[in-house]
Amino acid sequence: MRSLSLNHLWCLVAAILVAGCDRAAQTPIKTPASVAQPPASTEPAAASSSKPAVEEPQTVQLGGTPTGDGSQSVDLGDVQPADPSKFHKEPGYSPYAGRKYPDRPYFGDQHVHTGWSADAGGSGTTLGPEEATRFARGEQVMSTSGQPVRLGTPLDWVVISDHSDGMGVISEIKGGNAEMMTDPTIKRWHDMFAASPTEALKATMELINAQSNKKLPPLVMDPKFAKSVWLKNTAIAEKYNEPGRFTTLIGFEWTSNAGGGDNLHRNVIYRDGKDKADRVLPFTTFQSENPEDLWKWMTEWEKTVGGKLMAIGHNGNLSNGRMFELSTFAGAPLTKSWAEERQKWEPLFEAIQMKGQSESHPSLSVTDEFAKNYELWDRGNLVLVPKKPGMIQYEYLREALKSGIKVEQELGTNPFKYGMAGGTDTHNGLSASEEDNFFAKFPNAEPRPDRWNEDAMKFGDRVVKGWEMTGAGRTAVWATGNTRAELWDAMKRRETYATSGPHMVVRFFGGYDFSAADISRSPAVAGYAKGVPMGGQMTAPPPGKAPTFLVAALKDPKTGNLDRIQVIKGWVDKAGKTHEKIFDVVWSDTQRRKIVGGKLTPVGNTVDVARATWTNSIGAPELIGVWKDPEFDPTLRAFYYLRVLEIPTPRWTAYDAAYFKVKMDPNVPMITQERAFTSPIWYSPI
Repeated sequence: MRSLSLNHLWCLVAAILVAGCDRAAQTPIKTPASVAQPPASTEPAAASSSKPAVEEPQTVQLGGTPTGDGSQSVDLGDVQPADPSKFHKEPGYSPYAGRKYPDRPYFGDQHVHTGWSADAGGSGTTLGPEEATRFARGEQVMSTSGQPVRLGTPLDWVVISDHSDGMGVISEIKGGNAEMMTDPTIKRWHDMFAASPTEALKATMELINAQSNKKLPPLVMDPKFAKSVWLKNTAIAEKYNEPGRFTTLIGFEWTSNAGGGDNLHRNVIYRDGKDKADRVLPFTTFQSENPEDLWKWMTEWEKTVGGKLMAIGHNGNLSNGRMFELSTFAGAPLTKSWAEERQKWEPLFEAIQMKGQSESHPSLSVTDEFAKNYELWDRGNLVLVPKKPGMIQYEYLREALKSGIKVEQELGTNPFKYGMAGGTDTHNGLSASEEDNFFAKFPNAEPRPDRWNEDAMKFGDRVVKGWEMTGAGRTAVWATGNTRAELWDAMKRRETYATSGPHMVVRFFGGYDFSAADISRSPAVAGYAKGVPMGGQMTAPPPGKAPTFLVAALKDPKTGNLDRIQVIKGWVDKAGKTHEKIFDVVWSDTQRRKIVGGKLTPVGNTVDVARATWTNSIGAPELIGVWKDPEFDPTLRAFYYLRVLEIPTPRWTAYDAAYFKVKMDPNVPMITQERAFTSPIWYSPI
């Protein structure tokens, strides 16, 4: 284990990333003449208005009558891992020529809501999909609260994932649609939206609660209001999609709040463009709140349209034990076909976002010092119904990864074979997760002196405070290029990692023959030639061999130095019991740090909370090394993934306290350690 300076390679990568981002922010957008301009207003036009600018195709709604039990007959297809025979470096003097593999990660957000989502529009968000997309690609926009805002580091791609439930309805309610005003509940919401921001927020919370408890008025669920909005949404995505430069992936959120707020939400991501997306309306929870019915709909969609879809779940921490439960939605025992369906349709899971992280919990990972008190939202479900004992073990991804290999041992298929994703889940149209540029989730939480003490969520006497919002996150994709197909394919094969926000560059390869000789300027050359990348599968080793891993990380030029790289291993023993262990494999400041009592000594802390600043006098700009599993048993299933930690830096609350000159309660965290989680590499003895 060691730290090695690789400035030639890594600094060049950083320079390319930053230069590419600057170009994206400065280059004018090319608007194809064949794409109609979206409406000038950020709110979608009423369904009863004159014919929209976009010629409406024949749009259908699939799904039929929901079964309530889901589908057990999905066409399974193939889950394609990265193929070392295709990803390679051709011989030659130039280290940059002949690269036939992903040579840079593309950073994006697969979870952005705008004023076209019912809850976002109800809370006052004025930014629509166009403004949200322009912001993501690096342009300056005006926030709902009237503050100019721009990303410090623009994104390479984005998914505008407005809720399919009630899509387009909020503008009708706020605008006083005559048909809707005949319903007394909708009329009351209309009056509350018009009364004041406080009343509008109350109306929004009522709407969320009604959706969670299946008490929405029938008019809100009428798909006629969604059609025109969906066509405008996809038109905006086409307008800003520039293959090779900035990618807009089409998507929506399917928002299942089963049983009254148990979060089973999924973002559905399209590989294809408007021509296919427009042919079928997005699936809604008005049709079914059962994820198995979502898989059935996705199957029908692919057969009808000929395109490709995937779903990315989020906020297991708010599911009250349902996200990774070891039974079907209806409570039946798991089957092999059910496990195959879930693995096919859901290759990634969102590990971190503004409503906390769902990667690990200290009550489950009791020896993990970096899970303790790190961005925990663990008191209840989406409407804060309190958790009962035993629920948490079915909410967090690390535990699900362990459960998955145990189920695979029993049924032959791993239903929880998840790669890592990150997102914001912003509801103000701003994917602004940078700690010094945090614009929060809803307009009422955009920068102001007292937002730390506001009620971010309130249901009766159950409250989440504003300071509990997390400044996160991002999905990094190791794709062969920045196009819809290439990004989607890389996500499908799980060659991704999640970060809490920083654009750090992380490589992770597993094989049986990595050695110190593979630590080079271009670790991917040996990585793809001798092993599998993050998201890949290792099979039985040659006799006498144990897994070896090539690991590397480069800091984000704008954030803190790196503290360490850890390997997190999970396995299931011969008795069927699952285990986990964390290994510190490469770290900074090796001259003064060592393993004591099984723990690496801390990197230190240079944060000046009062000034909201820090120095990079500790840590390292890059880390790289090779690690061999010292406890490998070739007969046991296992997985391995990386956690990369930065040195301590100021949290968004510290930036707020310094800028607004306010004093916050002592329990408000002011310091964070930004991090990345890679998709696992799985080992199977078969």
